[in-house]
Amino acid sequence: MDCNVESNVKAIKKSKDEKKVLRKQIKASHTLLKHEGIVTAPQPTKSLVVANGGLGNGVSREELSAVLKEMGEVETLVMPPHKPYAFATFRLEESARKAHTHLNGQKLQCGENSVTLYLSYVNSVICEEELSLHFPEGLVLLEDFVSSEEEALLLAAIDWSSTNDVVTAQKALKHRRVKHYGFEFCYDNNNIDKDKPLHAGLPVECLPVLERCLKNGHIITMPDQLTVNQYESGQGIPPHVDTHSAFEDTILSLSLGSKVVMEFRHPDGRVVPVVLPGRSLLVMKGESRYLWTHGITPRKFDMVPSCDPQSSADITPGLRTNSNLTLSKRDTRTSFTFRKIRHEPCLCAFRSACDSQGAPTAPSPSLPSPPSLPCCHADAARLEEEYVHRVYNAIASHFSSTRHSPWPRVCHFLSSLPAGGVLADVGCGNGKYLGVNTEVIAVGCDRSSALVQICTERGFQAFVSDALSVPLRTAVCDACISIAVIHHFSTQERRLAAVRELVRLLKPGGQALIYVWAFEQEYNKQKSKYLKDQNKQCPENQCLIFDTPEDSQEPNGESGSNSIGCLKDNYKPEDNIQDPFKVTDGKLGVHTNRTAFNTQDLLVPWHLKEGKGPGKGESGENGKMDKRKGKSSNSCSAFSLSSKNIFDCKHDQNPSCDFNISFRSSLDIIDATHSPHFKPSPGDDTTQTSSSNRNSENNAAPVFHRYYHVFQQGELEQLCGQVAGAKVLSSYHDQGNWCVILEKD
Repeated sequence: MDCNVESNVKAIKKSKDEKKVLRKQIKASHTLLKHEGIVTAPQPTKSLVVANGGLGNGVSREELSAVLKEMGEVETLVMPPHKPYAFATFRLEESARKAHTHLNGQKLQCGENSVTLYLSYVNSVICEEELSLHFPEGLVLLEDFVSSEEEALLLAAIDWSSTNDVVTAQKALKHRRVKHYGFEFCYDNNNIDKDKPLHAGLPVECLPVLERCLKNGHIITMPDQLTVNQYESGQGIPPHVDTHSAFEDTILSLSLGSKVVMEFRHPDGRVVPVVLPGRSLLVMKGESRYLWTHGITPRKFDMVPSCDPQSSADITPGLRTNSNLTLSKRDTRTSFTFRKIRHEPCLCAFRSACDSQGAPTAPSPSLPSPPSLPCCHADAARLEEEYVHRVYNAIASHFSSTRHSPWPRVCHFLSSLPAGGVLADVGCGNGKYLGVNTEVIAVGCDRSSALVQICTERGFQAFVSDALSVPLRTAVCDACISIAVIHHFSTQERRLAAVRELVRLLKPGGQALIYVWAFEQEYNKQKSKYLKDQNKQCPENQCLIFDTPEDSQEPNGESGSNSIGCLKDNYKPEDNIQDPFKVTDGKLGVHTNRTAFNTQDLLVPWHLKEGKGPGKGESGENGKMDKRKGKSSNSCSAFSLSSKNIFDCKHDQNPSCDFNISFRSSLDIIDATHSPHFKPSPGDDTTQTSSSNRNSENNAAPVFHRYYHVFQQGELEQLCGQVAGAKVLSSYHDQGNWCVILEKD
């Protein structure tokens, strides 16, 4: 490989700067081969791979194309989604040689950022194609529905100068401004008060638009409720379904100003991104209105199809190439959402999502009847389904945005694994450990389809699976990790089964690392970060706090340890549990955040924040960003992006690096909540649960409750000791977690 790469540059005496560029070009080529499987060519060809010239680096097609065209005529420019590289094919080999000579090591300015380009020859360019995704049933997008003059009149009709306009129920939410006309949407109950119309009816400037909708058959009755949202660049709205009982079938959303990508999600996990151009009208009826969630990811750039006819000239009809993309910078966008108030119960065909027909919109935050400890396998499965599986699907994106710092001792375990080994991360969450050791073959699984999708979008191999039955062959893994997973199983038998499943996956001599939340949050006279942070938090009900074992882990904190050898052979954890620690009435209590535990089985609240950005987690961790990659869409239709697994550098550890060190992503692209089950409130761009607390702006933040069994000292070792064919090598306490390393005989 070295000789191939080095032969790309003539063996002549080079200056110091030229040698530096050559070294970095060679390193970029090695990185491409190692992480992407891209093999560079030893001799000049018409095609080049441009490292650091990809959409994942914040480089748009227009910016890169302009530089390349200065070198000669470009036949094709392929920019795979999310990737930090691009492929360019020139009409003449001479032009490719010129680009290779003059652009290697050159900086390309991309807005406020700059990247350094490194080019290498390739023999062929592979362009993956996928079948385009169809719009959800009942969804229609009408471009240029209003003229530029009408757009200006509509925008001028909305007066944002008042900070709290009672007439239009104006609110300044955390991630957007909102006005209501006709009726106010109440964020505390995700509904409207039909007996209290607002003084301000719909603006007269809207009437010509609505009359056109009536004439064209998009609606059959005139709407009587309007919500106007204004988004600045980087703002968005979580996925939601408009409340069935509040509004009739058809919903109209008029987009004014900046283009944006809206994502529609089906409960089965399908995702359809749709580009909403300025002055376009989105009509939602039937399934698209009642069943699919829709939301806008808070980010500053969207990946959208290129309008360059040359880029798509060779695309097969009916297919859309994943590389025919560019970046679209967001600006201020204002949406007008028109709806008709419903006065009778909804009798739609989508009972599973209909609140009028008894479907819950989310796990109940008020817990009117607290669940009981399970007494059989079926009870345990139901408890975990409602208070673990559904919750993590609902909070997936917010949860992921708080998971950006791999724990040092877990990283040490992963880094010690031999090259070429197979690693299974059972309960991988957002996949933050799947890329720690790039020398191993890492695969993850999680019960949450929303979290698995996040892994896939980050370029990791992951699949949906229950930790009790992982669809991998027996004795196929050199190592397994189970980080903050087993404490979610609600019976001793199920926790034991989870450990046995890890051991089944291991080869003889393979090791498993297990972390569970500890009952003892103060150990060796040292409080865990979880307890230390209690003084940094606002009073209860005045700020949003979350807590899980991961939240308590200080990224660079020291960990205490204890040897398994100090445990007595006949030790039973339950012997040390005093009566006050038991769930005496069989009902699970709700834990008070940032306090010591007083029972082992409990429900832990998660306060969901709207448009929650990474690095601002409720645990008070530092401001590191979890730079997730964005999705793309088509301005005229929906289409899919490839989920092919290719490792994509450790953004969490070095978010500012480029091909001088590894891949980089400079886009400010952060997803909102992903769950197809998450329905914070009704309304496209309009009515969804605010990130603000209940005492701020009269908005309610949804609270989800997760079941935990926190482990007492020695309990995890005792559990592992019941598994035949495995032994505990070591155990330790790590910032509020009990941890063991198992080895299979």
